[in-house]
Amino acid sequence: MLCGSSTFACDICGCFMGITPYDNVSSLGVFYRYRSYNGYFGQDQQFFPDESSFFPQANQTNNPLGNHNGLLGDYEIYRTTEIRGRYFIQKRLEINAIIPYLNNSEKYNNQTSTISGLGDITLYAGYHLLRKLDQKTINQRLITGAGIKIPTANNLVKSDQGLTYSNPFQPGTGSIDGFVYANYIIGIKNWGASINSTYKFNGRNSDQESIANSTTSFLSVFRKIDIDKNIKIIPSVQTSYEFTKGEKYQGKLTGEHETNNLMAGAGLDIFVKNIGINTSFQTNAWSAQTDHPRSSGRLTLGITYNLKQLYYAIN
Repeated sequence: MLCGSSTFACDICGCFMGITPYDNVSSLGVFYRYRSYNGYFGQDQQFFPDESSFFPQANQTNNPLGNHNGLLGDYEIYRTTEIRGRYFIQKRLEINAIIPYLNNSEKYNNQTSTISGLGDITLYAGYHLLRKLDQKTINQRLITGAGIKIPTANNLVKSDQGLTYSNPFQPGTGSIDGFVYANYIIGIKNWGASINSTYKFNGRNSDQESIANSTTSFLSVFRKIDIDKNIKIIPSVQTSYEFTKGEKYQGKLTGEHETNNLMAGAGLDIFVKNIGINTSFQTNAWSAQTDHPRSSGRLTLGITYNLKQLYYAIN
């Protein structure tokens, strides 16, 4: 599962990144995610491969499409800018929307391509089953929900030679996908943990292409530090796991883009009154052997405006 591609499960994981000090507060945010893949099994990896860029690049579709043949310089880069909105219908029921813009680059056999465009819109709802905030030392949240990814984006971008790029590289998938998730948050005094798991059901597009159903899990252990009554910082250590059997054609696995990754890293969230600044960096901790470049790292930056100052799920 290639994060950053509109196809893959950890896009949904991306919906829940950052420490969420829930107080049933509606919010609007902008997030930028950078995800790199390079280094075949047994090769060294770089978070910023040579000739790649952290920032979005101009479209480049004039080179022939390349194949992955084990060259050291091969890479895939997925950059996603998202507008995320959350609105509470009532204190236990929230609805969410994500509008992404994707900028994807790949280099195979010394041929580089970049395509960009609006991605598929995601809508989901969450219900707060458990909301215990009245205890002096232990606070808990349990949110469960479900959502849908709507095929609003172009999934038929072609090279200048008239060849269609692979499905994971496209801005959109052309398929309707659904997912369910659960998020448990516990706080004990100034310490806390957040565990999120998502299962995604991936549909087929008009060309009978799809991605096998996928799972993503995310764990964060964090500590809240009060600077004053209006400023709080929350450092964290994080791990995430993602799995899918990869691409399918007419319901049968092709053997392409199978993913089985474990990542680990750290985050820092800063809250100043109504504003939240979210940062997170993860690097490859383990990955199963495939014939594709391995996941080397993910960096997320975000800023969120909350409609009122937050009460924290940890004391």
